[in-house]
Amino acid sequence: MNRRSLIPALLLAVCSVSLPALAAEPHVKVAIADASYVMGDGDTLVGAEENALTRAKRKAVEEAGVYIEATSQDIEKHADGKTSRLNSLSVRTIAAAITETEFLDQRRILEGDRIVFYVKIRATINLDTLEDAIKRQKAYEQLAEHHHLMHTENSQLKSELDALRAQMRGSRTVTTLKGQVRNRRAATDLVHAAVQSRHFPEKIELVTKAIAIDDQYVDAYVVRGQTYLSIASSNSKKSPRAELDEYADRAIADFDRALALDPFSPWVLLGRGDAFTWKKQTEEASKNYERALQADPMFDIAQQRLIALHTATAKRQVAARQWRQALATLDPLLRSDDSPSWIYQKRDAYILRSQVYAHLDKLQPAVGELTTVLRVRSCQPPRVAFPRQIVRASSARCGV
Repeated sequence: MNRRSLIPALLLAVCSVSLPALAAEPHVKVAIADASYVMGDGDTLVGAEENALTRAKRKAVEEAGVYIEATSQDIEKHADGKTSRLNSLSVRTIAAAITETEFLDQRRILEGDRIVFYVKIRATINLDTLEDAIKRQKAYEQLAEHHHLMHTENSQLKSELDALRAQMRGSRTVTTLKGQVRNRRAATDLVHAAVQSRHFPEKIELVTKAIAIDDQYVDAYVVRGQTYLSIASSNSKKSPRAELDEYADRAIADFDRALALDPFSPWVLLGRGDAFTWKKQTEEASKNYERALQADPMFDIAQQRLIALHTATAKRQVAARQWRQALATLDPLLRSDDSPSWIYQKRDAYILRSQVYAHLDKLQPAVGELTTVLRVRSCQPPRVAFPRQIVRASSARCGV
């Protein structure tokens, strides 16, 4: 049976986007893209602005992806006596392929009672980086397909062996693979219904039934574990912390069962990290996020969780004037080989480290940190207060 996870997929199909583009050099492409985002009730102004920028970047990278797609090979398929040919290449929008972003237009528009954020950018895309990411993703897909085929064959062989042993012992009837497939299909349907449900008790009930039918189904444990965490999070202002910690413990128990079935599932490790983050066990949470990235280096969600976790820890250390501890927290996070997209994601961490350097009278490194952030933000001034000499020096480097 083709087992497909109900967890949200990480791959985005390439779509054709009509955008003006110029070829800057053989391996670089410049694309102009625009996007808008309607601010939701749960969004912040900064978050909504970032969502609009992310959409514009995705369009720019997809436009470059269409260019690379033209080099892919034809695929021939035979079905029902007919032959068809396809020319396609699954491309994941990799923000790291963008080496430079220039803002051409930024607006906020009020439509009804909603704020709409509009952004237009000129993005420089490194086609070599993008092509490498595509090749790596295709290799992952081929490896996953090979693993799926091997798993199916092993399951069939094991079922046949069990059936032969049962006949020899005369203790039980032959167990066929059809029963296992039927159980997995029923469990999958229940988990799918749980994902669609909006009520936590119903979600828990449906997934628990799925586990009772097929206790080897990893996704069922993941969905139930995430549901327990959602219950704790949604009631954080209504119920005592100790009572909500019980839900986090249940989530960890489910993720542990899933991890025993699939030790390299990034989604299981991500959920386990989220549960330990809720319990404020940051060291254990960090280990799980790092393991998720080891299992899948392109698993950006785990990287974002690590950034948020270490930045929050450093903020507490800075507030307590623990300058050396804050540097020890931030230094591993802020690597010199970060792409511009990740520098943008880590801007708060760079600003924090600049503050620490300033308090330690290391003005030159402090200026360097601010310059890095300002360059990525197209030389927009930071939104926090700094010693005036640092801001003046940084502004001078950006030509402000």
